Amino acid sequence: MAIGYESGHGRGQQYGPGDGREPGHGPGAGGGSDGSLPAWLRAPFEGRTWRAYGYVLLSLPIGVVLFTYAVTVVSLGAGLLVTFLGVPVLAAGLMGCRGFGALERARARGLLGLEVAEPRPLRVRRSGVLPWMRAVLLSGTSWRALLYAVVQFPWSVFSFVVAVSVWSVGLPLLTYPLWFWVFPMWAGRGGLQLYDDGHHRILLDSPLEILATAGAGLVVTLVTPWLVRALTAVDRGLVLGLLGPSRLSARVVELEADRGAVVDTAAADLRRIERDLHDGAQARLVSLAMDLGLAREKLTEDPQAAARMVDEAHGEVKTALQELRDLARGIHPAVLTDRGLDAALSSVASRCTVPVSVAVDLQRRPAPALEGIAYFTVSELLQNVSKHSGARSASVDVWRADDRLLLQVADDGGGGASASGGSGLAGLAERLGAVDGILVVDSPAGGPTRVTAELPWRG
Repeated sequence: MAIGYESGHGRGQQYGPGDGREPGHGPGAGGGSDGSLPAWLRAPFEGRTWRAYGYVLLSLPIGVVLFTYAVTVVSLGAGLLVTFLGVPVLAAGLMGCRGFGALERARARGLLGLEVAEPRPLRVRRSGVLPWMRAVLLSGTSWRALLYAVVQFPWSVFSFVVAVSVWSVGLPLLTYPLWFWVFPMWAGRGGLQLYDDGHHRILLDSPLEILATAGAGLVVTLVTPWLVRALTAVDRGLVLGLLGPSRLSARVVELEADRGAVVDTAAADLRRIERDLHDGAQARLVSLAMDLGLAREKLTEDPQAAARMVDEAHGEVKTALQELRDLARGIHPAVLTDRGLDAALSSVASRCTVPVSVAVDLQRRPAPALEGIAYFTVSELLQNVSKHSGARSASVDVWRADDRLLLQVADDGGGGASASGGSGLAGLAERLGAVDGILVVDSPAGGPTRVTAELPWRG
């Protein structure tokens, strides 16, 4: 420092990463076990940081274009509403905003790695210009895209100024030891001037001050990547909230998919019942009718043969009745209706090929539909235990937690069960998902296996 009083150097504060960590890196700032640099040292050199910085730089000119377009089309459309021309102008303007929204989603995907689902397309019920304009004007996606064009502009100005200013301060201070010679050689001063009131002047010209300046620049440079990522986190929120599908439309799509799963499941169950009736009880009853006809013909000629045929027919009747009982139990067992889940699941467990303990802890019975879903879920899981697990024992637990009904089937078999692909567990998970249920499979190789189903409680 050349002359004057001492100036205090504020300590730079280094902020850790917020929620913008790279995938696969832990939350700590220390280096990994593989000897790599700590995250706070890698950040200024990572491609993610420079893509985020590029996103911020591009946001300003794009924001100017979007804001100008939005204000122009809305003002023009609103001004022309006194005539019929205002409606098509406004509809065309909103459609343009939807197109800009698609470009912004692509930009966020390319530079920020943000995957945003496409909003629901326009639903035009009839062909023609008027139905199309009505669909555009009534679409929430159109108005959210317009709101994005308006809101994004002031935020892009703020983020651009902050990001450029911080980079412009950090990098020159960090490299100050390399270019401070410019001041004594070309400016006639000993170094970078911090203060001058005509009587006192503060210059950064001593080796210690030059080193401290570079240290402050280093701190600013290390903080800048996290600041830029924090700025782009707001951009992520804007794109997700205004350019993606709304929660309501996403829920509608989910319910439509669930309805399709329910319809497919019901159709499959009907086909199974028809196949079981055709191949089982119906075939036996047809054979029984033929045997009784032959017995009637032999009744006068050979009573003993007729008696044997009637006796065989009696056995067929018993078998057919048992198949009908099994089929009825598969549709909806009477014991479930009469005595509830505890007795019904105990009945299912008794037919399993391995010993099964059943524990049902429910203060009151759930809704009949929910009871049926729980019963068939446990039934299918116990069938898997019998057929595939190689277990020596299994257990069934049913309990209620707040507004959820939980079912857990565990066995000590070989494990390796999975709900992926086209397995039976995948179909069961899909059916549970149709009623807002969840299926979680924990089955490491070698066992044990624990399958937990969660259903919404309705009493």
